[in-house]
Amino acid sequence: MKLHDLRPAPGSKRRRKRVGRGIAAGQGKTAGRGAKGQNKRSGGGKGPYFEGGQLPLVRRLPTLRGFTNINRVRYQPVNIGLLAERFEAGAEITPETLIERRIIRKNGGPVVILGEGALDVAFTVKAHRFSASAREKIEAAGGVAEVLPLSD
Repeated sequence: MKLHDLRPAPGSKRRRKRVGRGIAAGQGKTAGRGAKGQNKRSGGGKGPYFEGGQLPLVRRLPTLRGFTNINRVRYQPVNIGLLAERFEAGAEITPETLIERRIIRKNGGPVVILGEGALDVAFTVKAHRFSASAREKIEAAGGVAEVLPLSD
């Protein structure tokens, strides 16, 4: 057997039906589309949106307002009170140390420090963002709030 001897199995291939090629071809004149009407015409028929003249479902539902900002930055929040519980005085707190202590997820995005809870020990806190109350509490306790660039 050679490459030029290969043929598909008998009956596995059917010829394409060529409609509208004359009466002798068996699909002439109306080309299998019936007589007159919407579906006989080219481009005829109703779309998936059409519901027989009834107001379509997508128009009956309330519209979704606004848009989704694809450039939104989702921060991982950490409260001051949690830092006071989990770290000893004078510790340097960075996103890496927060990941080690399982306070935040590894690839969860940049970190924001929020001001909920009390803080009475000094820390050096490095994060991508601080709320005003968090920065105030860290500095009042004698610590340092250092802002990291977002591109980390």
